[in-house]
Order: sequence, then C-alpha cells, then structure tokens
Amino acid sequence: MSTDRLTTLLAEYAELEKRMEDPSIHSDQALVRRVGRRFAELAPLYAANAELEAARADLAAAKELAAEDPGFAAEVDAVAATLPPLEEKLGEMLIPRDPNDAKDVIIEIKAGEGGQESALFAGDLLRMYTRYAERHGWVVEVIDSQESDLGGVKDISVGVRTKGVPDGGHGVWSRMKWEGGVHRVQRVPVTESQGRIHTSAAGVLVLPEAEEVDVEIAPNDLRIDVFRSSGPGGQSVNTTDSAVRITHIPTGTVVSCQNEKSQLQNKESALRILRSRLLAIAQEEADAAASDSRKAQVRTVDRSERIRTYNFPQNRITDHRIGYTAYNLDLVLGGELDAVLDALAEADRAARLAGESEIGRRP
Repeated sequence: MSTDRLTTLLAEYAELEKRMEDPSIHSDQALVRRVGRRFAELAPLYAANAELEAARADLAAAKELAAEDPGFAAEVDAVAATLPPLEEKLGEMLIPRDPNDAKDVIIEIKAGEGGQESALFAGDLLRMYTRYAERHGWVVEVIDSQESDLGGVKDISVGVRTKGVPDGGHGVWSRMKWEGGVHRVQRVPVTESQGRIHTSAAGVLVLPEAEEVDVEIAPNDLRIDVFRSSGPGGQSVNTTDSAVRITHIPTGTVVSCQNEKSQLQNKESALRILRSRLLAIAQEEADAAASDSRKAQVRTVDRSERIRTYNFPQNRITDHRIGYTAYNLDLVLGGELDAVLDALAEADRAARLAGESEIGRRP
C-alpha cells in the first residue's frame, strides 16, 4: 500500500470538503459539479481509511487490556483478524483508476456493413443502451441523428448523464466505456424472404463528455459550414440552411449536426461532440506514448476491433475480449447489460491488480 499516495488523496479530500462548504463556490454550477464528482469519488477511500484506522485503534486497546489481563488475548486475535481484509480493500482503492469514471458520455452509433439490416441493428443497440440507462436512472438526450427508411438509424449521437453527482464517482463512463467497438449481429433480416441468416455490423464509439475546461479550442482552428438538413433517403427536411458542419483544422476532425432548427443550436451540439472527440484523441495519444503494459487492460482494446456478437438463432451474446458467453440475448437487448459489463469490469480490475506497479493513471 502506498502511504504517500494515501496521504495525498486524503489531503485532497479534506481540501475538497472545505471547498464544498464554501458558499461562494455555488455561483459556478459547473465548478460545483466537478468538485462534487471528485469529492464523491474520494469519499469511499476516506471511509475505508477511517474504518481501518478505527480497527487499528481497537487492536491497540485490546493489546493494552491483554497485557493487564491475559483473558483478553482472544479479543486481540479477533480484532487482528479484521485488519487484513480492510487493508486489502484500501489497497485496491489506491490503485490508480480511470480519471474519467465520474464523467457523463456521448455515445455515437453508426450503421456499418449490411445496408438496411445494419441500420436496424444500430437502432436495436440504441434501444438497448436507452433501456439500460433508464434502469440506472440516467438521462438520455439525442444530440444528432440520421434515420434510415425502415426505422433504423444510420448515424446517431446521444448524450447520457447522471442526475446530480454519481455515487462514489462511478458515473456513466465507468460503465459504458466498455461498449466502444464493432458489434456484430447474426440473424434473419426482416428484408430476407428465404429465411437465410445474415451477418452485419454497427460501430459504437463512447466518449467521456468533455467540459469546456477539459479542452481548449481556438476559434481560428475551426472551419464552420452550413447546409440544409436531410432525412431518410436524403430528402430535405428544412427549408433553411440550419445544419452545421464544423471541421477542426489541426486534427481534421469533422462533426455535423442537423437535428435542431437553428444554426446556433446545431453549432453548440456540434461543439459538444467535437470537444469530447478531441479529449479522446488527446488521451489516445498519451496512451500510445505510455507503457505497453496499458494494452493489457480491457478498456484499451482498439475500437475498430469486433468486440461482441449478437446471435439471434441461439439467443446468444458473446464478448470476444474476455470470452464471455451467455444465452440471454433477449434480456440483454432489453437493457439487462449489467452481467456483461460486470465481467468486463472484473477483467479490468484483475489486469490493474496484476500490473499495479506499471499501469499508471491515465492522463
């Protein structure tokens, strides 16, 4: 257990507690939210340390009594037995965690190979995530979308956020970060007349939602174009040039938004997605420059890789990163994702424990 790290984090907790009690902080709600999230993230560590310190104090007291009366020797042994699990619990908490875990997310789902079937599957994934969010009391907001002719989605971006400060600093990102990658479906499409099973795919990108303080964007680095919104089949759905396309010149990142009725609203939505993409790019670059040991972690799997297969004939879901297989696809698509995500989180925890001395805090 790193005593230096523990001392540093407890000092940070104490400082955050003072800031939360300062009335002046409440004039800036964005600051309150950031401070509150970090305070909530450190609260379990503070509680675990307090519990360990209390147990150590009880042990010292029991030893003093046993020195005067040997009859208390059994109590010494009983109290001493409680220390190792408490020390292990605190030690795990001190392993550097993902600093984005308390953040909200932006999820982008794009239809891939498979035409209309892929778009329908992308719509299924959207409903799965929406229902999962509802189970956790999260708020889902459509930022931008392009629907397909049969009711699926070609491309959609949604924001998913917690209500208030997430417990223990476990925000939406701490659960949904595992979902980025290529999702493959095997089933008989509604457009298939001969009952043949087809394979298609949809891509999912999960980004920790960046706040303005996380990413600085120079106005001169942006090229902003406007155009008319279009719906399924490409037909115009707006008589004015309200859709906005923003290009971040230094990185070549392009974001388009057309859902809102005004240029200003679409520009704000596009900037919201752009900030999160630029934050992800910066973090990926930092990861690439860091130790190769990071690659052992589940969450660093390349987003371009196929991560999961949804097989409808067998009612089977398989996550290829950790070899997880279950035959409850209908329930998973209904929003019961916790078993899959728990398995991924446990694999990541094991990887972090195994590489505690090498895997550092993600910048």
